[in-house]
Amino acid sequence: MALELTDANFEELVMKSNKPVLVDFWAVWCGPCRMVGPVVDEISNDYEGKAIVGKVDVDNNPEIASKFGIRNIPTILFMKDGEIVDKQVGAVQKATLAEKLDAMM
Repeated sequence: MALELTDANFEELVMKSNKPVLVDFWAVWCGPCRMVGPVVDEISNDYEGKAIVGKVDVDNNPEIASKFGIRNIPTILFMKDGEIVDKQVGAVQKATLAEKLDAMM
């Protein structure tokens, strides 16, 4: 299961991570987000111990969404050493996300 990332824990869990990080920006009311959610959870299980996989509910954590200029959801950021390495906007296949995460390993 993906970590729940919030305005309060984002700095510690994402920005200071020494592992690659996948961050899914989503909202409860977003249809495509509900399609991507289970895929992100699967990736979280697949990469346990190798990468940090988390979700940010943009309605409850507007500070993070604003900081990264998230305008469309779902948006998935791939981060390493506190920097954005890659970005995926919209619903996408698990293989695409895994490929982008593997490239950061």
